[in-house]
Amino acid sequence: MRIFSISVDIDATPATVWSVMSDVERWHEWTASITSVTRADTGPLAVGSRARVRQPKLLPADFVVTELDEGRSFTWATKSAGVTATARHRVDPIPRGARATLTVEFVGIAAPIVAWMTRGLNDRYLALEAAGLKTRAEEANAAGTAE
Repeated sequence: MRIFSISVDIDATPATVWSVMSDVERWHEWTASITSVTRADTGPLAVGSRARVRQPKLLPADFVVTELDEGRSFTWATKSAGVTATARHRVDPIPRGARATLTVEFVGIAAPIVAWMTRGLNDRYLALEAAGLKTRAEEANAAGTAE
């Protein structure tokens, strides 16, 4: 397995979920899977935006946004010896709010071993991120504020 994914239904507007999801420098406030995200640039995320992501039990990783559909999804990737990790973050409208889908994919010669070695951590971190995103977006929605 080289692809890890989770979806969560959120009782908040897609715009609120996007606001929380795309404010990457604040992720550490709502998920224990992130120690910090430091942007190398300012302003809204855009293709080419760069950020250093620090996570417990992992080396710091420099991510570059490779795709962005404003208000709906972004993809960023990091490369190291023999493997590229690509993380996709998507929000879709559903009748009662929004569905967020978070995916991590490993590609490259070392991908099978890296994915196998980190499978438990990937599943745990995606679950923490989905639960934290849900809580933060629902709180923001209830308060009538976007993050």
